[in-house]
Amino acid sequence: MEEVGAHQRGGYTSSAPEGVQVQGALLGVEEGRHWTDEEVRALLCVWADRRVRESLKSTLHNKYIFQEISSQMQRTFGVVRNWKQCRTKYKNLKYDYKMAKSTHAARAGRSGSPGKYMKFFHEVEAILLGGGPEEGSLGMKSRLYDGEKTPAACENDNSDHYDVDSDMDSKWRGRAAEPSAADQLHVVTVSDTGRNWSDQEVRALIRVWSDERVRRQLESSTRKRDVFTQISNRLMQQGIERDWKQCHTKYKNLKYLYRSLQKGRTDEADPKRLMRYYGEVDAIMNRRARGSWADRRGDSRPSAAPEADAHAMSEAEEGRCCDESASPVHLAKMPPEEQGMKTGSGHHLDQWHPPDVTTGCCESSFAHGDTWSTGRGRKRKADDEGALLTPEKKIADGVNFKEEQTHVPIIEVLSVCSMADQDAPPQTQLRGASKRNMTSTQELSIGQKLNEGKTKQIFEIVDEPGLVLVQSKDQITAGNAVRKDQMEGKAAIANKTTSCVFELLQQSGIKTAFVRQHSDTAFVAAHCEMIPIEWVCRRVATGSFLKRNPGVKEGYRFSPLKMEMFFKDDANNDPQWSEEQLLEAKFCPAGLGIGRCEVDIMNRSTVAIFEILEKAWATQNCTLVDMKIEFGVNVKTQEIVLADVIDNDSWRLWPAGDRSQQKDKQVYRDLKEVTPEAMQMVKRNFEWVSERVKLLLESQANGRVVVLMGSTSDMAHCEKIKKACGSYGIPCVLRVTSAHKGPDETLRIKAEYEGDGVPTVFVAVAGRSNGLGPVMSGNTAYPVINCPPITSDWGSQDVWSSLRMPSGLGCSTILSPDATAQFAAQIFGLTNHLVWCKLRASMLNTWVALKVADKKLQACTI
Repeated sequence: MEEVGAHQRGGYTSSAPEGVQVQGALLGVEEGRHWTDEEVRALLCVWADRRVRESLKSTLHNKYIFQEISSQMQRTFGVVRNWKQCRTKYKNLKYDYKMAKSTHAARAGRSGSPGKYMKFFHEVEAILLGGGPEEGSLGMKSRLYDGEKTPAACENDNSDHYDVDSDMDSKWRGRAAEPSAADQLHVVTVSDTGRNWSDQEVRALIRVWSDERVRRQLESSTRKRDVFTQISNRLMQQGIERDWKQCHTKYKNLKYLYRSLQKGRTDEADPKRLMRYYGEVDAIMNRRARGSWADRRGDSRPSAAPEADAHAMSEAEEGRCCDESASPVHLAKMPPEEQGMKTGSGHHLDQWHPPDVTTGCCESSFAHGDTWSTGRGRKRKADDEGALLTPEKKIADGVNFKEEQTHVPIIEVLSVCSMADQDAPPQTQLRGASKRNMTSTQELSIGQKLNEGKTKQIFEIVDEPGLVLVQSKDQITAGNAVRKDQMEGKAAIANKTTSCVFELLQQSGIKTAFVRQHSDTAFVAAHCEMIPIEWVCRRVATGSFLKRNPGVKEGYRFSPLKMEMFFKDDANNDPQWSEEQLLEAKFCPAGLGIGRCEVDIMNRSTVAIFEILEKAWATQNCTLVDMKIEFGVNVKTQEIVLADVIDNDSWRLWPAGDRSQQKDKQVYRDLKEVTPEAMQMVKRNFEWVSERVKLLLESQANGRVVVLMGSTSDMAHCEKIKKACGSYGIPCVLRVTSAHKGPDETLRIKAEYEGDGVPTVFVAVAGRSNGLGPVMSGNTAYPVINCPPITSDWGSQDVWSSLRMPSGLGCSTILSPDATAQFAAQIFGLTNHLVWCKLRASMLNTWVALKVADKKLQACTI
């Protein structure tokens, strides 16, 4: 279904692709902007210095070293980068070098030198292995700037890094002589395909692109993988080894550069100077804009089409390709069964995949033979496919289901609702559904059916690339669909429950694939590749656990929670797996290998999600007995996120802890005979849950933080406390008062907040001699926290007025504004489950960030 996350929830700020700089501003790149070639050269020159290399080798905490590197780059080369950016680039260069070496070794040296996989490979190798040139920085500078080209440099002469001045080296040397360079259009594109395109390769691609048949195929098809496979084959016949993904990326790159120049073209700027292949691309694009009118005239010459036509492309022309691992190029045409996705139900991938192996917001792609093997060879995925596409037209790929010869046509619907007729074609179902349910006024352009499970269907959203529509069914099943019945209204009930649960989790800070509820029976989610594992978390022993563990009595309470995992395989009744089996399976959804780090993240996340929902249901006097969830990998962000659905099929709920009052699907499982009366009882239980789940989003307790500052000079410190309180959803009020200069006013303010009955935590912010905190603590029963603004001159002495106080005073002292807000949140979390849930999710996210950082650090170690 994931990651969500910030990527699916946040809006795009620009139509430019990630990694593309327009008018001097880089978008969507960590640390602000990508490194240019001249900046990398400057870093290499400073890194090559013998003293710098020795310091980096001998020091564990190297912040000050990178601060010196940053200063040296600015003094010597005029490159402004902070120490964090320098350290990150340093680690990335080491990692890229390691990957280039590994790739070259894996191919047994058949593809030339390792330098083809990484720019500046030989320079980094000289520094890491040979210790750098004997002359240190001077030698590296001579090597980089005085005309000595390394093999890597020769291979990268015509790269994807287009610059308005055409020649990076000349721009480096003449930087001071170009004061107006900052005002020019600066477009930089980033490629992660292993090596940059040579001039010969680009011209060959343009020649194939200009072919009338190829051009027509690109215009008429929406999924272009087959077209680019043919283009790759034609390039192969010319001795150019480029796979379909690389051809697709370069094609998109050329189009984007052309359009950027068309939109920003001025009389002073010559597009041919700004883009090397402008003339060739202009001829193709103008001919395409004129369409069949020019073809009927038989005029093949590029015409001066209006500027608007030059970049007026329909969405179908943008090209959406399945994000599969690039397979070896064969001159023979690919077999039909490998060319796309299969629509409809009953699509068994192989013996490992039952029809419902995936029930999330996207399809799973774990064919045991194919995906596992290709997944092992996948390189670290960066912006090759995603970053070079405009956000409005960027499609989340990663689908490798097989496609039937006739695909589902794209249609327009007003809303998508419950589909009772499961045998009807998808388009017929959707049209009928839109007539039955018009609760949603938002129009969606629905594409192919990506997958179908027992209780839901997944559809592509054409006008929102990277998102899918999850449509629920009026079907209820038990025992891997051994028992299956229609329950009118179940789709709306399940969709309502899922939407409320995911909203609660997202508000808490859990990364999910949920984006928004679309209609009564459907919601929009991020496109993910599912991990075919059900994670089961248990608080109370019941159900199948008792059968698998004889001797354990029903009702046994697990503290800590009991974790289990089951491989999704209906044919074998979803066998239980161990962590070792999951690790050995070597799943690789959306290019992310599932290893120890990923398994630990899913394990911890399952516990946190259960505890959040357990805390929420406790406010309704309901015991969350156990629960199953699934995770997917967001194909755009490659993040593991909570996916699939969480509805009344996903858990056991016992009101007041009484099993006889259970409200979940277990009631349906326990039916000896399915009768209309029994189904009405089951439906009433589901409706009860869907009504109660809305209450989980409401807080049954309130509270506030009142910050008392000694003077307005402490305002900046207090604003940090207020901002941190806001992240937990706690209102914060700022007041100015002095216990030394106006004790009566201080006590009057205290009485004001005590008198309205709202639970309050007072925070005293006073520098120098802190009398504010002790006075408040001695005159109120509410919690008081000292958070003095420590200064560098007298701070070590002033803090004692907050630490040593007379007996009978119980105010705590916390120096950090963020920690002060967190402590206040922990106090309110005892009675406010929404605050507690945010705290629990924050703990999880902190742990996950450390886990991911450690993984990246290990990957950078040579």
